[in-house]
Amino acid sequence: MKRLMILSASLLLLAACESARPLTSNPVERTLAELHDPASRNVLVISHRGDWRNYPENSIPAIESVIRMGVDVLELDLKLTRDSVLVLCHDKTIDRTTSGHGRVCDITYDSIRRCVLKTGHGVKTEYRMPTLREALEVCRDRIVVNIDQGYEYYDLALSVTEELGVTGQVLIKGKRAPEVVAAKFGEHPRNMMYMPIIDILKPSGRALFAAYRQQGIVPLAYEVCWDELTPEVEQCMREVVSSGSKLWVNSLWPSLCGGLCDDAAFDGSPAGIYGKLVDMGATMIQTDRPELLLDYLRSRDLHD
Repeated sequence: MKRLMILSASLLLLAACESARPLTSNPVERTLAELHDPASRNVLVISHRGDWRNYPENSIPAIESVIRMGVDVLELDLKLTRDSVLVLCHDKTIDRTTSGHGRVCDITYDSIRRCVLKTGHGVKTEYRMPTLREALEVCRDRIVVNIDQGYEYYDLALSVTEELGVTGQVLIKGKRAPEVVAAKFGEHPRNMMYMPIIDILKPSGRALFAAYRQQGIVPLAYEVCWDELTPEVEQCMREVVSSGSKLWVNSLWPSLCGGLCDDAAFDGSPAGIYGKLVDMGATMIQTDRPELLLDYLRSRDLHD
């Protein structure tokens, strides 16, 4: 089971090492090298839904913007249209993010493409909702991709990544039990990377973390979420780091990080927020303010 969790990315790294090209020759290889180095204190920056403050969330321009910034990982969300097309959308409906209305699962892809995307302030733009295929074509060899909402579409998503040859640069996450993930991965000769999400202050999260630990499984990374910094949270983080997994935290909003969030960093001192997350052992931070986080990390020589 351990090998199933990390096999695809490991094979990609092995191939890169065996070639004449150094690992640092492109940003994806550099990020994968960091992902597979638990001893590294460099911090990877994950941009939540792309650069949604300047472009519509989960849009191609939002993706291009964070690539230009030097972000390491792009986080995106998936939904499935009525005619089985995977599109980038966070909500179950298109009401908030587009000029249209209705549930994604009830609408055909052609109908969704007739709608335009809206900014975070609800202003209509000229942009259209992209498919997973379109997004991955933009990201290929340029940035590692994290699929957040999308594990339920694993087979369909994997089919797209395999056709495009990008499976090794995609990290998908979820809250499934380790044996469930292992069974799913066993259905395919090659898989995306996988990361469990641990809501450590919830019974379900504690049980999931315990299952991984008891079975001796060492995931590539754990995403740890908490709304209050307690001794239990701190113990979980120490165990993640000491086990050889990367520690992923979210600075998006207070309920995910006990108040150590992007807005607090923006309004006050980035060192007082991001510095605390780094001191806790975080080497992967998902943010809504990628430029601010990158600037801080670079000031501490924790990012290129």
